[in-house]
Amino acid sequence: MADFYQHGLIATIHDLGTIQRDRLERMLQRFAVDCHVGLVLPVTAGDMRAEPFTRILDQLASVQWIQDIVVTLGVAPHEDDFRETLDKTRVLGDRARILWTDGPRVQSLYQQLNDAGMETSTPGKGRSVWTAFGYLLADPRLEILALHDCDIVNYDREMLARLCLPLVHPSLDFEFCKAYYARVTDRMHGRVVRLLVSPVLRALMAVLGNVRLLAYLESFRYPLSGEFAVTANLARSNRIPSDWGLEVGTLAEVYRNTSLKRICQVDVCAQYEHKHQDLSVDDSSRGLMKMAVDILTNIFRTLASMGTVLGEGQLTTLRSAYLRAAQDAIRHYHADAMVNGLVFDRHDEEQAVEGFSRQIALAGELFRNEPVGGQAIPNWVRVLSAFPDFPQQLRDAAHQDRDQFAK
Repeated sequence: MADFYQHGLIATIHDLGTIQRDRLERMLQRFAVDCHVGLVLPVTAGDMRAEPFTRILDQLASVQWIQDIVVTLGVAPHEDDFRETLDKTRVLGDRARILWTDGPRVQSLYQQLNDAGMETSTPGKGRSVWTAFGYLLADPRLEILALHDCDIVNYDREMLARLCLPLVHPSLDFEFCKAYYARVTDRMHGRVVRLLVSPVLRALMAVLGNVRLLAYLESFRYPLSGEFAVTANLARSNRIPSDWGLEVGTLAEVYRNTSLKRICQVDVCAQYEHKHQDLSVDDSSRGLMKMAVDILTNIFRTLASMGTVLGEGQLTTLRSAYLRAAQDAIRHYHADAMVNGLVFDRHDEEQAVEGFSRQIALAGELFRNEPVGGQAIPNWVRVLSAFPDFPQQLRDAAHQDRDQFAK
């Protein structure tokens, strides 16, 4: 039986198995005539050469209701990286452009902002997404901006249709839509969500009491999903973190800049599979432990920015409360896995929790030493006030790169 339960502070749009992809796409084809959609595809040179990216491009070639596609190419220092990306994306036609963030043209634009005191020097997915949004904002006809990762092994264009329809449909009034899905193969994946984010949010609520931001974050079924759609107006106002705190930081910005009734989450597929990060239990500088530190410090700093006091005592108590909540979660997932015939290594899960627990202490220390954090990427409202033509400069850079290397 399909799940249609509504919980938490935001609307949940389920996949009840009652509509087919062609009907979804017919609706989008009809409504996107008056509500244009732009798509962001952030990709590294390594992911660009992997099989999932080719599959994604083949699927998107058949999507007619997307007006503009920008492929943001990062971690790609060589001209051959750009040329290969250009060749692969030809299947998308003239509506697609590549923003080469390591190329000299885009780098000079970053330097222009840095010289004006607007920090854009930190590379990463956050900066790639921010840059792509700027590119799309140059076209005033685009009302909806959508984003999804480029390492989705089982990608189907229905994922994009389900993500965008809640914002495109004229009878709905959402401004932000977050994807959720099950991370399951022969076992449960998504350890950072299952064993860190969800238990730590419950622990924070136990320690701090009724903090509405925490209840809001806890309402998302998969808060670390890399897929969301947002109105252009909201995208202008949101600030985007440059580290692994991107997803949680984006949710916090949406909370700050719009009403809860304008926020929803949507089930985009029955199962979702992409590449997995190493756990790296003994190394806080990489893998899931690095991700955990970035996420936790982002949560702590966001709470502080909204007036919540997080002292040494609360952070010490948090670690104990987290361990209890995470151990309870392991019991629940163990039962779920057994009944569904999944592989479940309880010892491995316990080790992950112990590793995440250590990151709470490290993130707490980082937060106490630097409660505000480093200088974040500015929102587009600020950039546009100083450089009104900057989005057009990004478009010009993408066109010039394409013309230079298409020869």
